[in-house]
Amino acid sequence: MGARILAVANQKGGVGKTTTALTLGAALARQGGKVLVMDLDPHGNASVHLTFYPENLDYTAYDLFHAEEGDAGVWDRIIKRREGLVFDFVPGHIRLSELEVDLKDRKNKGLILSEALARVRDRYDFVLLDCPPHVGVLLVNALVASDLVIIPIQTDFLALYGIRLLFDTIRLLNKVLPRPVRFMALATMHDRRASACRRILRLMRDKLGERVFETVINLDTRFRDACAQGRVIFELDPDTRGALEYSQLAKEIVSHENT
Repeated sequence: MGARILAVANQKGGVGKTTTALTLGAALARQGGKVLVMDLDPHGNASVHLTFYPENLDYTAYDLFHAEEGDAGVWDRIIKRREGLVFDFVPGHIRLSELEVDLKDRKNKGLILSEALARVRDRYDFVLLDCPPHVGVLLVNALVASDLVIIPIQTDFLALYGIRLLFDTIRLLNKVLPRPVRFMALATMHDRRASACRRILRLMRDKLGERVFETVINLDTRFRDACAQGRVIFELDPDTRGALEYSQLAKEIVSHENT
């Protein structure tokens, strides 16, 4: 079977998507998993967060989509490692935004990522995909490749409304895929002191039921501090609230995968 592939996606920005991909990846690795995190967002926020600046790199995720069929060596070129980082990482690049044009005539272009991942699934326990915020060939590749889509949802009304776009995309894909796309929602950036946030969280649980993780990610300024230092929160303070909550989320995901 190999790695479980987790796509972190939301078509609304600013909801904790990149923070979730990086911090959950670190939490799963700290609990003993072999983890790969891929930045598939042309904005490259995850890459810049970890100080992998695309303009300084010879190979990025962009090259995966242009590799010759059967080129297993492309993974060795694009996977990056650094001291203190507990997972392997594939940086993104602004040129990922060109794939709509680059691949317009390519057959089975929605399967490129899943076919490429098949060559490295046995190296890892988990692969996390930080998805782009817009519908297109990249997001479709990520959703098709995934075993589970994690949808971070900030507990405010506009963020909740925004997930309708992603659900529409998933419904369209489910009409043509041999197996439905599995998804679960994750409440993020939650302020338990605010009655509006508590109300949105209740609404999420009422509407989505078991498709909402028990774990809730509350506001924690240490996420901002970690980003400013080019690190994940565990490198800064493994005992801060945000770190503990993502550790709990990792345990919840592992227990889901084992049931």
